[in-house]
Amino acid sequence: MKDDKNIAKSYNPKLVEERIYKTWEEKKYFTPKIEPDKKPYTIVIPPPNITGQLHLGHALDNTIQDVLIRWRRMQGYPTLWLPGSDHASIATEAKIVEMLSLEGKTKKDLGREKFLERAWDWKEEYGGRIVNQLKKLGSSCDWTRERFTLDEVCSKAVIKVFVDLYNKGLIYKGERIINWCTNCKTSISDIETIYDEQKGHFWYIKYPLKDSQNYLEIATTRPETMLGDTAVAVHPKDGRYKDLVGKTVILPLMNKEIPIIADEYVDMEFGTGAVKITPAHDPNDFDVAVRHNLPMPRVINDNGIINELGGKYSGLSSKEAREKVVEDLDKEGLVVKVQQHEHNVGHCQRCNTTIEPVLSKQWFVSMKPLAKPAIDVVKEGKVKFVPDRFSKIYYNWMENIQDWCISRQLWWGHRIPAYYCLDCGEITVSEEGPNKCAYCGSSNIKQDDDTLDTWFSSALWPFSTLGWPDETEDFKYFFPTSVLVTGYDIIFFWVARMIFSSMESTGREPFGHVLIDGIIRDSEGRKMSKSLGNGIDPIDVIEKYGADALRFNLISGNSPGNDMRFFWERVEAFSNFANKIWNASRFVIMNMDESHGVETNIDKIWNGSEIADKLIISRLNILVQEVTDNLEKFELGIAAQKIYDFIWFEFCDWYIELAKHRLYGDDLASKNTAESTLIYVLTNALKLLHPYMPFITEEIYQHLPNDSESIVISRWPFYDKKLEAPSEEKSMEIIMDVIKAIRNIRSEMNVVPSRKTKTIIYTQDKQIQDLLTDGKTYIERLGYSTQIIITDDKSGIPTEVISAIIEGAEIFLPLFELIDKEKELIRLNKEKERLLNELKRVDAKLTNESFIKKAPKNIVEEEKVKKEKYMDLFDKVMNRIESLNK
Repeated sequence: MKDDKNIAKSYNPKLVEERIYKTWEEKKYFTPKIEPDKKPYTIVIPPPNITGQLHLGHALDNTIQDVLIRWRRMQGYPTLWLPGSDHASIATEAKIVEMLSLEGKTKKDLGREKFLERAWDWKEEYGGRIVNQLKKLGSSCDWTRERFTLDEVCSKAVIKVFVDLYNKGLIYKGERIINWCTNCKTSISDIETIYDEQKGHFWYIKYPLKDSQNYLEIATTRPETMLGDTAVAVHPKDGRYKDLVGKTVILPLMNKEIPIIADEYVDMEFGTGAVKITPAHDPNDFDVAVRHNLPMPRVINDNGIINELGGKYSGLSSKEAREKVVEDLDKEGLVVKVQQHEHNVGHCQRCNTTIEPVLSKQWFVSMKPLAKPAIDVVKEGKVKFVPDRFSKIYYNWMENIQDWCISRQLWWGHRIPAYYCLDCGEITVSEEGPNKCAYCGSSNIKQDDDTLDTWFSSALWPFSTLGWPDETEDFKYFFPTSVLVTGYDIIFFWVARMIFSSMESTGREPFGHVLIDGIIRDSEGRKMSKSLGNGIDPIDVIEKYGADALRFNLISGNSPGNDMRFFWERVEAFSNFANKIWNASRFVIMNMDESHGVETNIDKIWNGSEIADKLIISRLNILVQEVTDNLEKFELGIAAQKIYDFIWFEFCDWYIELAKHRLYGDDLASKNTAESTLIYVLTNALKLLHPYMPFITEEIYQHLPNDSESIVISRWPFYDKKLEAPSEEKSMEIIMDVIKAIRNIRSEMNVVPSRKTKTIIYTQDKQIQDLLTDGKTYIERLGYSTQIIITDDKSGIPTEVISAIIEGAEIFLPLFELIDKEKELIRLNKEKERLLNELKRVDAKLTNESFIKKAPKNIVEEEKVKKEKYMDLFDKVMNRIESLNK
């Protein structure tokens, strides 16, 4: 504990946060020991990309995780929050390629080995940025166990899983439709594909029937892909085309016959009910082609150029080919009509190039056999989504899952452990690189050039980070993990893959709960984006207001699964909350009597306590239960609001004020009890607040008599039934109601605190009379009263009084003790004139037709609201003038 009285007059986060975090790290508070007789609590951090910087989404995710970890740590659980980062193959490779281009080089100029050296150098130089930012946020991760998806431990797990799945027939190399970036020249995952709505066209094109003057009308948004059409499909129940199934059409421009087939995939209500089938450039068409054994010619190359199968259009880009194809169709009279159309177009997240769906030979994971155990583990309740509604999204995706393309045409990542014999053509898949072909014995072998999808390694994150496939002590103790905190946008891409990977490789669920958070939007409800310029850097917020204010802002009012809005005003409000806590704590600390020890035994404090002490201790006791219960239910926002309300209103605004006269009084026993109660309540309130605002709570805790060297490892408060005081609470509430009534009267009449008055309380309830008599000191001090008269007879009450009614009693304040009648009438008449002028100004605007027509709607509405407010104030002023004149 620091020198008690040596506490700064004001709280400055910049002078505190870095120093405190450094102490926490040095003391190894975040590094758990394995305690076999205790149940652990484990969270693995969703690994941020090494290319990334902390954004508000990260800040929210990590604050939620830190609240849970700090709370469980204080409850006595061996808590592991395991940090790490993702190698982010396509994003990192793009960074290196960009750097090389500035040097006038390409990755091929360097070659694979030299390129990877540059990538590792970049990782060492820039990869730690987000780690330092997480520390600035206050994240209590065990940095001694930090992992990286490309490190030796994680890489061993990746290779092991690939080989195991291959040997089971669950990984195969085959041709399917994948997302292809023609600029990055790699397949990319769905999550690396961003969609935006673009204006386009529907071209309605005639496909002539063979040996007929008739034709089928086909609608398409991509006429250039018709160069690779191999059929036209209609629905088998569509009467319009029933007689045409089995016949053929002539593919325009290409002048070749393609069949008319029947398939239930076709939507009879959409377009003309007849669709072109381009198997190599559309995933749905590919499925149709597989069912009907159709050829699958690919007419667009990896670089986005039409190849030799595109005939005279060969060598054109997709865009150029589209223009030329439409022009030629028009010339031949085959364009029926063109309609405007808005549709979602996929773009590469890294370079914004339009994605081409193409047929490509890649490595895939066969998903159907892996999906069932992953569905069952959620249905059985071993993995619970919070909120539960997100389990429906999970089921929908898993039950309709497609095989997963896991190969990428990149160099930065886990290289696929497949080795090709250049003599016999066989493939050897092995954890260790073979020296010779397992089939023919040739040493002329070459490893696959492709790397694995980043999501393949991050799917193993909950167990690879703990040392699997080795039976490490960490893996045996901390796995399965307790909870995963993540956004709803990656349920399919990451959460689902972690579940099926864990079930397949370990036979166990990866975590018990999946806590879903929402998106942080700006104050107008818009998504934050570079294009809107509304993004907010959390480090800027921390620099201005401190990490605690940012953290509390992100959690307070937040509920699982729901989006939230960011308001700078709220951050400032919680910065003010921190200042209020500091000032209240400083008052308590500065008033600690060092001539005797402070009593910390709650039983002794309780036995010697007065009614106000019992009230605040009882309310704290209830708060402990409510906060703990809400944290158990992952209602972190509700728990935060309850802590805020208790500290601000019950402790600062009420109890400290109620206790002041005792601290300054001569009754030593009462003074000591008030002091001990203040310390006890403040200490435990700080403990409840600590998971949310770790820095300020630690700094204050160090100035208090405490049972631990740090609040981080102090004991979480627990609910104690014997600290219930319902009768004292009810009694104290009546005293407080009297004080509130007096304060309301004084506030309405603008009475300054220095002007004190007599207070008359009328009640015929003997019990209320007695408790108000006992509470006179409180009423005198907080109700600014010179004298308290408690009576059951109204006859002696003056006529010129202001009154208020509470349950069981009436309060009377002599009017002319509150105000100087003449001065008040002068003030009220000035206010009356001011309000009349304001009403005149507002009416002039609202009766001006030009203003009503030209002014923005919100400005007009503001003026209407102002008029209502001024009229209400005017009525109140007139009533006050009238009552004074009477």
